[in-house]
Amino acid sequence: MVPSGSSRLSIARTVERYKTRLVALGNRQKEGIDFDETFAPVAKMTSVRIFLSIVAARNWEVHQMDVHNAFLHGDLEEEVYMKLPPGYFAQHKGKVCRLRKSLYGLKQAPRCWFAKFATALKNYGFQQSYSDYSLFSFNRDGVSLYVLVYVDDLIVTGNSTTAISEFKQYLDSCFHMKDLGLLKYFLGIEVARSPDGIYLCQRKYVLDILQDTFLLGAQPSGFPIEQNHTLASATGSFLTDLASYRRLVGRLVYLNVTRQDLAYSVRVLTQFMQKPREEHWTAALRVVRYLKGTPGQGVLLRANSDLHIYGWCDSDFSGCPRSRRSLTGWFVQLGQSPVLWRTKKQKVVSMSSAEAEYRAMSLTARELVWLQALLEDLAVFLSRPMTLYCDSTAAIHIAANPVFYERTKHIERDCHFVREKVQNGTIATVHVSTTTQLADIFTKALGSREFDVFRDKLGIEDLHAPT
Repeated sequence: MVPSGSSRLSIARTVERYKTRLVALGNRQKEGIDFDETFAPVAKMTSVRIFLSIVAARNWEVHQMDVHNAFLHGDLEEEVYMKLPPGYFAQHKGKVCRLRKSLYGLKQAPRCWFAKFATALKNYGFQQSYSDYSLFSFNRDGVSLYVLVYVDDLIVTGNSTTAISEFKQYLDSCFHMKDLGLLKYFLGIEVARSPDGIYLCQRKYVLDILQDTFLLGAQPSGFPIEQNHTLASATGSFLTDLASYRRLVGRLVYLNVTRQDLAYSVRVLTQFMQKPREEHWTAALRVVRYLKGTPGQGVLLRANSDLHIYGWCDSDFSGCPRSRRSLTGWFVQLGQSPVLWRTKKQKVVSMSSAEAEYRAMSLTARELVWLQALLEDLAVFLSRPMTLYCDSTAAIHIAANPVFYERTKHIERDCHFVREKVQNGTIATVHVSTTTQLADIFTKALGSREFDVFRDKLGIEDLHAPT
C-alpha cells in the first residue's frame, strides 16, 4: 500500500512492468537422449586484450552490442520434450510440449545460440577464426570488420564507421539487438580511451570485493604476499567456512584479467581450495588489503604500439615445496601493451635449473605461436621473428642446437618444440639478466622494493591515483 501524499515514494514503488521467463529443467536431461554436445566457445580474455590493442594502435572505433534473450534464438537439433508450463491446462491429460527452439535452462542452449549467430555472420561474409572460434573477420573491397563474441555480448570494430553501422542494422534484422554504443564496460571491465590508448581496469569489481570482505577501512598492504611465505606447509586449523574462501579466491582469479601483479599470489591461493587453513584465509585477506591501496590499477594498451610480439619467460627451479616441481611464468607484450601473463606449475619434476628454464621456454613458445596465428586473423603480419627473452644461457643453447645431451635425453619430445621454432626463424631468443627479467614476478614472491620495480615495468597504470 503506498501512503497518500507522497508522490515521490509513489513513483519509486510503481511497477514498470511484470516480467516472467519460462525455464526448462535442464538438470532432468540425459546425455545421448535429449542432448549431445553442450560446449559453446566464448572469447578468451587474451583475445579481448589483443583485439583492443589492435583497435588502440589503429585508432579504430569499437562498439558494443547485446542480444536480448539470446538463448531463445537457437534451433534445437535433438528431440526435447517438457511438461506443460504452470498455468496452462490441456484438454487431455498426459500432453507434453515438444520444443522447436531452445529455452533457458537447457544444457545445449548456449551451443544452439552460438551456432545460430555464427551462421548469421557467415551469411554476411565473415570468416571464423581457427585460433579463437569466437572471433570473426570480414574483409572485402577495402572494408575490414571484426567481431568478438562472449555469449550474448559482442564487440565490433573496423576501419569504416559506415560499414559498422550497416552491419549493426543487419544484426538487428536477424536478432533482437541492443546497441550500447562505444565500448565502455565489458564483462565487468571498465574501458576508458584517450590519445595514449585504451585503459582497462576493474575498479568497481575491486570495491565490491573490499565491501564484501568488510575491508574498506583496512590498512592497505604494500605488496600482495609475503616474500618468504610458508603457506604450503601451514599447520593451522582448517576453515569451517569453505564457501567464503572459495568465493573470494574465485573473484581474485577473475581480477587477474587486468591485474598481472596478482598472478603469483592468486596461483598460490588456488592450491588450497579443497582444504584451506587459517593461514591461507589470512593470506587471501592480505591480497585484498593490497587491493585497497590500488583499486583503480589496470593495464594501458598503448596507441603507439609497434604490434610486434615480445615474450618473457622464467622458471623457479623446484619452486613448489610439496611436489618439488618448478614454477613457470610468462609475460607477453604486443609492442608496449601487456596482453598475456600466467603462472603455472610444470607437470613433471625437472632435474636441473636449465631443464626447468627450457620447459618454460617451450610453454611460452606455444603461446607465442598461437598469438601469431591470432594476429594474422586480425590482419597483423609480423615482419620479423618474435622475441623471446630468457635469463638462462644454458636453456638458450639447448633451444639453438642439440647440446648438453646428458641433461636433455630424458626430456619429452614436445619440449623440443621451441627448438624447431628457433631454427625455422619464427622465434628469436635473447638473453637478459635476472634483474631485468619481467617474468620473474610471476614465479616467486618478491619483497616490497623489487615488487614495485617490476610492477612499473609490466605496463601497469593507475589513472585513479592522485597526481
